[in-house]
Amino acid sequence: MIHCHRVRALLSQLSSKCSHSLQPISHKIFFSTTSEQSFTTSYLTQHCGFTPQSALKASKRVRFDTAKKPESVIAFFQQHGFSPSQIQSILIRAPELLTCDPIKRVLPKFQFLASKGASTHDIVTTVTRSPGFLRTSLEKHIIPAYELVRRFCPSDAKAISCVIVCPNSIGDARVQHNVKLLLDVGVSHSNITHLIRTRPSILCSTNFIDAVEEVKGLGFDPLKLNFSVALLAKRAISKSQWDDKINALKKWGLSEDEIFQSFKRQPSFMLRSKEKLNAVMSFWVSQLGWDSSTLLASPIIFGFSLETRIVPRASVVQYLLSKGLMKKGASLVTPFCLTDKLFLQKFVTCFEKGETSRLLKLYQGGS
Repeated sequence: MIHCHRVRALLSQLSSKCSHSLQPISHKIFFSTTSEQSFTTSYLTQHCGFTPQSALKASKRVRFDTAKKPESVIAFFQQHGFSPSQIQSILIRAPELLTCDPIKRVLPKFQFLASKGASTHDIVTTVTRSPGFLRTSLEKHIIPAYELVRRFCPSDAKAISCVIVCPNSIGDARVQHNVKLLLDVGVSHSNITHLIRTRPSILCSTNFIDAVEEVKGLGFDPLKLNFSVALLAKRAISKSQWDDKINALKKWGLSEDEIFQSFKRQPSFMLRSKEKLNAVMSFWVSQLGWDSSTLLASPIIFGFSLETRIVPRASVVQYLLSKGLMKKGASLVTPFCLTDKLFLQKFVTCFEKGETSRLLKLYQGGS
């Protein structure tokens, strides 16, 4: 009985000691955490350009109780050619960099890009556009991803230019996955090269297989260049933008089937803005009085400049038609598709001196 009383007394004393000893420690941890978050939030707003809301959000991902570490990171970026506004932009999107060791984590990535021919300006541009790739492993991710891009580029210089345009090409795991997908469905290397060199960002998209299957379903051959152009058009343009362009063309009396057949012939024309499509159509139909279907039969014309190509050549063609100097039934679109040299040879300098002089004046913007 005495033994039981002693045991209960000892347990009571132990419980009391634990309760007294744990309370201050818990309070200290809470106070320390709150203090760190408060200092972090204050530093981010006062020195890094964060709004109070974004600073509070960032402080849940990164915390520090002195300015020593973040100031060393900022100094590092300054020493490597980044402006204050660029540093601010980088840190707002990747605040965790403020607590890293930049010599160990960031510098090797700069050195890798430099070893492939990137200039200081290139590195600054790349990092400012997409600081997220600095979070990834150099050995496990960046080098293999760069080598993938390089595989489809003729030189390091071309590969680096792709990286500068789209840093995610070496910072997004989806690129490797989507390139493998393209190879698996039989897309040619030249098509993949075209995508990487013109719009590598679409290789960073999710559900990429849906767009690939849709383009295949439209009848585009994965071995021909138009496949990558069609894929680009389908992936780079949102459904609402696509519908807006279709509706804009339909207002000129074109059917959806005509537009679709034109897309199959020259898919790049749907990459033009709605405004450009309307401007070319307006000039062709309203000012020249020509048929819209004739223009849509050669959609490559939508890619030419109105001011420097379409309007000057149209002046020449109109004059030739008015004087009966073009063969009856001659194509109206052919003159716009020729090189400058061939256009001059076939439609300007092939006539007598007086006519050639008048045609040259029209071509050069005279009346």
